[in-house]
Amino acid sequence: MPITRWHDDADDADRILVDACGGPTIDLGCGPGRLVAALVERGIVALGVDNSEVAISLTQSRGGPALHRDLFKQLPGEGRWSHVLLADGNIGIGGDPAALLRRARTLLHARGTVLVEVEPPGCGLRRERARVGGEDSWGSWFDWAWLDPEALQEAAGSAGFRVRWLVERSGRWFAELEQS
Repeated sequence: MPITRWHDDADDADRILVDACGGPTIDLGCGPGRLVAALVERGIVALGVDNSEVAISLTQSRGGPALHRDLFKQLPGEGRWSHVLLADGNIGIGGDPAALLRRARTLLHARGTVLVEVEPPGCGLRRERARVGGEDSWGSWFDWAWLDPEALQEAAGSAGFRVRWLVERSGRWFAELEQS
């Protein structure tokens, strides 16, 4: 994902995810908070979670509530969120999409959904070590996965979800997962 998009405001494609959130939403891997800010602007209770202190500071500067936490550790409101947001390919956090979806399930109430952005069809499932950086500075290596809609269906099924809808906008692919 182009890092510059992280710092922009939510765009028309992002609105697919934002508009699908009709209740309290937790954004896992919120980055600098463009989606948390867009949710708050809509009057949706939202919380960003990220393991980067810089990302949390940027989210808060946009008016979004955010916590510097490991998303696999205890989080506020477990079992009570209406939506878990995994934008910008964050379904890949930790390198195991099914494990991340099982974690997301523990955050949701019984009718809660996961809103996710995946790679275009044809990517399959790819797992690699990755890191974020630029010309002069690189972060630590971490496990990451990339998956397309077909691989998402498999990961979702193994975590107790099914795909409710899948849509493409501006070359980006989004899905909503409901608990099965």
